[in-house]
Amino acid sequence: MNLQDTAAARGLARCHCCGRVNPDQLSRCQRCRAKIHSRIPNSFERTLALTLAAAIMFIPANMLPIMTVSYFGKGAPDTILSGVILLLQHGAWPIAGIVFFASFIVPLGKILGLLYLLYKVRGQGSSDAHYQQLRVYRVIDFFGRWSMLDVFVVALLVALVQLGQIATIEAGSGATAFAAMVVLTMFAAGSFDPRLLWDRPDRKQ
Repeated sequence: MNLQDTAAARGLARCHCCGRVNPDQLSRCQRCRAKIHSRIPNSFERTLALTLAAAIMFIPANMLPIMTVSYFGKGAPDTILSGVILLLQHGAWPIAGIVFFASFIVPLGKILGLLYLLYKVRGQGSSDAHYQQLRVYRVIDFFGRWSMLDVFVVALLVALVQLGQIATIEAGSGATAFAAMVVLTMFAAGSFDPRLLWDRPDRKQ
């Protein structure tokens, strides 16, 4: 199979709006008149910038308190990891595992996965590695739709658990950093064009 036999090599470009395949020398789709591009413009640069910004926000998202739970006026702020440890100490192993996976492993995995794909776009590799790289992209894209779940849970708890002097929950600055990190990773995944993996010069067979 010739991996270089792509639509771009044949001078074709797919419209991102209606899906029609057009000659790439046209600036607009013949069907819906939307702008067409053989590849997402500046995909590598935008994805790299957004991924690095998300990596920076990952630090305060895990170092700063994400929420403070107070009972009868007493409480202490918790970060994501300290909250996981607290759940483990109370014997809530399944919940602790879910929180650790969804709030720490998944965001970190998305950032590392995007950096891996960006490296492979500009690096070299075996001619059959593109299938593995495409699976990495699909996993990142799949988990992206659940990225805001933690932020939603914090917002829901803050809105519902306001019982005066009995119990209150306040969102911390870590929640803001976490939300920013999640949004940045979502934009980074959306900016990455997986077709760049097939345009590498080492794809010869």
